[in-house]
Amino acid sequence: MALTPQQISYIVFGIVIILALVFDLGLLSKKNAVVTIKKALTQTIFWVVLALGFGIFVWFEDGPKHAVEYLSAYLMEWSLSIDNIFVFILIFTFFGIKEKFYGRLLLIGILLAILLRVIFISVGIVLIERFTWVLWIFGAILLWTGIKMFTTKHDEEPDLSNNRVYKFLQRVFPLTHEDGNGSFVVYQDGKKYYTILFVAVIMLATTDILFALDSIPAVFAITQERLIVYTSNIFAVLGLRSLFFLLKGAVNKFAYLQQGIAIVLVFIGLKMLAEIFHLKIPSYISLLVIVLCIGLSIVYSAAVAKKDTDPDMEQKDLH
Repeated sequence: MALTPQQISYIVFGIVIILALVFDLGLLSKKNAVVTIKKALTQTIFWVVLALGFGIFVWFEDGPKHAVEYLSAYLMEWSLSIDNIFVFILIFTFFGIKEKFYGRLLLIGILLAILLRVIFISVGIVLIERFTWVLWIFGAILLWTGIKMFTTKHDEEPDLSNNRVYKFLQRVFPLTHEDGNGSFVVYQDGKKYYTILFVAVIMLATTDILFALDSIPAVFAITQERLIVYTSNIFAVLGLRSLFFLLKGAVNKFAYLQQGIAIVLVFIGLKMLAEIFHLKIPSYISLLVIVLCIGLSIVYSAAVAKKDTDPDMEQKDLH
């Protein structure tokens, strides 16, 4: 029985992910080792090239239309994942997690997030297949989220002590503020306690799920092709760990990325709602909008950050 192009794509994707994880974890990562900027850059390039390489494979196996949709979805997810990084840094800082534990916690949290995303995506696909009007609800959510994101300022960091997930864990589990030297569980006077590393992993996974409430509808707005929705999400999330180490010291250099993402979400939301009136926007237009908005917002953020830190520029402004 001959395999269909889509089945071949799924098999290739599965093999690539398994080999990539073995390579990344076995050769590029060591347990409880501090990840340097150089190593983070190497790993980030590795995951990005792998994702783009799979896009080329999709082009030849499933056609240019699916390849453009895949690239659009991947870039959308990748840019939204940068927002996750800011929250991840806040979580590690709040709980006082040692840097040597960052890599392991991120890996476990991200793998849990992928599992939960696959479940959410599967539910979303079933809903869309049975009730097409769900897409219009997704479009309205994206439009509202984009407008809110564009106008919201993040001058003050949220207080994680009031986080609902953290409060739930405090009620359900006996917690300790120790890190257990890398363990999730410690025993004190014969009683079992869960460490801050356990709390941090759960917080990382649930935080990504909150972000997925925006990103998954955004992908459905680009395409409802199962292969593309699953693969673009998984590639973007798997690259999040190395991207964290690459950007954790430069979060202030992306001050206007939020506005760029917001414009993309508004566009994607309007694109989805336009289908009510049988207006379809081509995939390459979506790709162009995503690349321009994200690219220009990063360039503008970097220019503003450089101006703020350049004493010569400040002197010129004074004169």
